[in-house]
Amino acid sequence: MENKNIRERTERTRWFCDARFGMFIHWGLYSIPARGEWVRSVERIRHEDYLEYFREFTAEEYDPKEWARIAKKAGMKYAVLTAKHHDGFCLWDTKLTDFKSTNTPARRDLVREYLEAFRAEGIKAGLYFSIIDWRHPDFPHYGDRQHPLRDDPAEKNAARDFNRYLDFMHGQIRELLTDYGKLDIMWYDFSYADMKGAKWRAQELIEMVRSLQPHLIVDNRLEGSGEESGTILTANPSDFAGDFACPEQMIPPKGIKNELGDSVPWEACITLNNHWGYAAADKHWKSAEMVVRMIVECVSKNGNLLLNVGPDAKGRIPAASVDILEEVGRWMARNGESIYGCGISAYEKPEWGRFTQKGKKLYAHILEAQAGGICLPNLAGKIEKLRLLSDGSEIKNARHWNLAEYPEHAFFFLNQESFDNYPLPDPKDTVVEISLK
Repeated sequence: MENKNIRERTERTRWFCDARFGMFIHWGLYSIPARGEWVRSVERIRHEDYLEYFREFTAEEYDPKEWARIAKKAGMKYAVLTAKHHDGFCLWDTKLTDFKSTNTPARRDLVREYLEAFRAEGIKAGLYFSIIDWRHPDFPHYGDRQHPLRDDPAEKNAARDFNRYLDFMHGQIRELLTDYGKLDIMWYDFSYADMKGAKWRAQELIEMVRSLQPHLIVDNRLEGSGEESGTILTANPSDFAGDFACPEQMIPPKGIKNELGDSVPWEACITLNNHWGYAAADKHWKSAEMVVRMIVECVSKNGNLLLNVGPDAKGRIPAASVDILEEVGRWMARNGESIYGCGISAYEKPEWGRFTQKGKKLYAHILEAQAGGICLPNLAGKIEKLRLLSDGSEIKNARHWNLAEYPEHAFFFLNQESFDNYPLPDPKDTVVEISLK
């Protein structure tokens, strides 16, 4: 009998497993030093020194409607904004701390504006929430794995009440779930060492989440981490195991399955350059071609891609990010049918690229030009028709003399007149729609 948590997870994640492509947005005070979102930990910045950025945070060019237009144009179906990152700074008008955007020169509830803008574009909207908080006085300081004051002996004997911190943390999540309308995702980050599961009063937390917004999907990091996934990979996941796994900065070799061999919902969260938060010196941008191929790889393994942008101190998504996303969007506009609602194929990965599939529609993602006919392994006699997805033009099954020795396979040429496939019509990814009998 199917586990109740798995059954309910399947229902909650149905839209998520159709959407396939989303936007992650890391934005906060760390965009001012512009050396990444972990700058306070890496450089061991004391809170009183970090307040310099709080006092100059203006968000003067923050336009979430423009962000939403960029996401929609790129073909993204959902988005996740960092309502609060590890530094404890809140982008909403929380009543539980004064360390929030409405107390900066910006004087704006940035979360509310984001949610309204993305909902208006028909994009599912979610929030990232850090369950660790380097600013809160009751969160562990000295000896913690990454707190900015982890090596400061002056913090050694400080009296801290972790349960008081948990009351605060649970209270902030309750605010977001009660004051901001229907959310689609809560993306918690992160557990580590013994700071996981029961340490966060995770059962109590998930019961609150389910009582307030039962449709909401959550990631697996109340229990798991970036290093291990937790009981979501078992046949009997805990109540707080999460609705989807979230491998970071990598795409799993075979996708993600539980111990029964059943697919588990997952998304790879990956940066466009090498940082999550804005890093002015980081110009290591992934190409649009690489992004397209990452999307295709994820979908071919039953997963999603959550692609990150890091707006600058003024609230602008970097121009290089926008350019890449626009190019990806042009490909998605022509080939999105091979992504949305698609998943792993019943056929093994071909040598020249990947398959995605939706019912009787099999999509051949041709990533490498081939000499001779393009082989569709073991598909002879199973194909009704072939079409180039981008424009619907007919492609014929090849019956060329030099292919006769391989009757179990189907073949086709992208240029039937010259029996040629080079160059590919779209070097990023040429997609052929195969209608199966």
